[in-house]
Amino acid sequence: MERADCCNPDFRQGDHGPAYLLRGPRSDIGIVQLRPGDDVTNHYHANVEESFIVVEGKGTVWVDCKDQYEIAVGDVYQSPPGEMHYFVNSSDANFRMFFIKAPYDPTDTVPVPWVPGEPVPTPRN
Repeated sequence: MERADCCNPDFRQGDHGPAYLLRGPRSDIGIVQLRPGDDVTNHYHANVEESFIVVEGKGTVWVDCKDQYEIAVGDVYQSPPGEMHYFVNSSDANFRMFFIKAPYDPTDTVPVPWVPGEPVPTPRN
């Protein structure tokens, strides 16, 4: 059994961004914290499925740069391999969600730069 502390994670940008809690050997589990206005770079995974569980605040997720969904506490989403996803905290309070990626592949994140209002990019597979 492995253990992690989700109360004091090592966020990528200090006090916000993604943070891995457990890595491998079969899956990754982490948490994302976004301050008002923060986002997570648009990306996809070629072979990994990623699931999300919102535990604090409200935000917006864009799927394939076309479909927009408002997300809030209790919402659970799953993104299959190849589906782009972009999260932004469009509220005035912090936003937190857990993510689970499987199967474990630490190299399977493909950034596709994009923000709402820009043309839909064509990802390279």
